[in-house]
Amino acid sequence: MSISASKIIPFGNGGHIVESACRSLSIAASGLNALESRFADREFSATFLRVVGVIMNVRGRVIVTGIGKSGIVARKMTATLTSTGTPAIFLHPADAGHGDLGMITPDDVVLMLSHSGESTELGPIIQYCKRFAIPLAAMTAREQSTVALAADMCMLMPDVEEACPNALAPTTSTTVQMAFGDALAIALMEMRGFSADDFHKFHPNGRLGAQLVKVRELMAAGSDVPSVREDASLLDATIEMTRARLGGTAVVDRNGRLIGAFTDGDLRRTVTGKQNLTESVGRFMTAAPLAIGPEELASEALRLMHEKNIMLLFVCDNGKLVGAVHMHDLLHAGVA
Repeated sequence: MSISASKIIPFGNGGHIVESACRSLSIAASGLNALESRFADREFSATFLRVVGVIMNVRGRVIVTGIGKSGIVARKMTATLTSTGTPAIFLHPADAGHGDLGMITPDDVVLMLSHSGESTELGPIIQYCKRFAIPLAAMTAREQSTVALAADMCMLMPDVEEACPNALAPTTSTTVQMAFGDALAIALMEMRGFSADDFHKFHPNGRLGAQLVKVRELMAAGSDVPSVREDASLLDATIEMTRARLGGTAVVDRNGRLIGAFTDGDLRRTVTGKQNLTESVGRFMTAAPLAIGPEELASEALRLMHEKNIMLLFVCDNGKLVGAVHMHDLLHAGVA
């Protein structure tokens, strides 16, 4: 579709364009405020709690469906639910009547999104739910709509003003749907006690996964961890540091407990002072060095390194040395 040049408004200083953007955001904010206010309504809150309860107790999955812009929101909602511990799948209404209704089982619950509540494409799904007693939860802004009246649980969305100047393009209404989907997913997530560790299981790759990696997953362990006893010579400590190539060595007592650290920097300062390499490393180590637990997030290890301006961090479990992690390993893994 082409737009005639006569209808294009000149940019000028762009002030009116910025005003338009701010107006859209203001209208969207009003929609979100209206949604939040809906929870003050006892019936709405009761319905929301009932939906959460049904989803928590369902043996199968949440079948999320919607058409048009609501369908796009439904896809996003499906992804958020799935990634936060609630098994969900998107069902496209156009495919439902061509065999995909078979993906709905008696153990599932259907979550239907429709702002108007009158999308004809949703008809076969509604009929299927009624025929086989599949719980149907709906999100719509029209109380007397087909979808609202057919639903077992209807969450009545606020009838918001669209940001579109022609009041045609779904804008504020889809923002409200999206926000409600997030609120539902987070409520379910908290009900399930879904932890950061659980989140990492579902997000092992990419930047998000890197932020959830535990120290134990990136640390050097076993014989790869440089360590010497307190009475070891400076020469022995230097050999151990050279072997492990981590830029330092831990100093441990007879029980394997971390009592000190000796780094490349310490060695340079010692050599500059013309110390005898047969002297005990215990005289020149940094006592009670900073350490971290193996179950801590790698991002926390990196934060400590930046804060203390160190490159090597030893890992201890109940005081005993179990590993070592270098800043380069954290950065290489994408931890930030």
